[in-house]
Formats: sequence, structure tokens, C-alpha cells
Amino acid sequence: VQLQASGGGLVQPGGSLSLSCAASGLTFGSYNMGWYRQAPGKQRELVAAIGSTGRTAYTDSVKGRFTIYRDNPKNTVHLQMNSLKPEDTAVYFCAADARYWEVLRGTDLNYWGQGTQVTVSS
Repeated sequence: VQLQASGGGLVQPGGSLSLSCAASGLTFGSYNMGWYRQAPGKQRELVAAIGSTGRTAYTDSVKGRFTIYRDNPKNTVHLQMNSLKPEDTAVYFCAADARYWEVLRGTDLNYWGQGTQVTVSS
């Protein structure tokens, strides 16, 4: 199983970025997906989750600014990030698990991708 994250970069405050995570080696439509982030000196946190049924969840700090969605035919999950703030700066990871509650918990997921750096700075 591989999860390949892409789309990170440097953006000014107020700007937008779109992250993508391409999955292979698993029955993508059956898996629940999550985006997580880890800033320097901080614990990893869940940013957004999307279940195999399409239900979504977001951490409070990104509600109204970030949108997670999935493209099952292309085995890809996306994270559209708008109105970015300096505090969104972190390494962003995608992950997959057969259990939706585990994606929400974020501690023992089946699969993790490599991270992509997002830096929000003027």
C-alpha cells in the first residue's frame, strides 16, 4: 500500500493550497481517509477526515476554511485549504484506515503516507 501526498508549498497568509493524496494497493472506496498535520514542537493532530460513506469531520480551527473530498475512481483524497494562516504551517500527512473512528482518533491507523510541507508566511 502506498499513499503519496503532494501539493504542499509556500503561500502567503490568506492564500490557498490544495493537497492531494494518491492511494494504491488498497480498495480505496472501502477506506476512511484522514489528513493530519504536525508543526515543529507540537503533537500531530487530525485536520480533516472523510469516511468511506463520504461523511466528514474537521478540527475546529479549520472549519469553514478547509474542505476534504475524495475521488474514488481516481483513488485520491484532496484537502482544499483556503484563507490560510501562519498557524497552519506544518507537515501534512494523509492516512487510511478501515475504521472511521480510528481515523478520528489518529493513533493506530493502517497506513500512512509521507508528509508534505505547508508553509504560510509573508
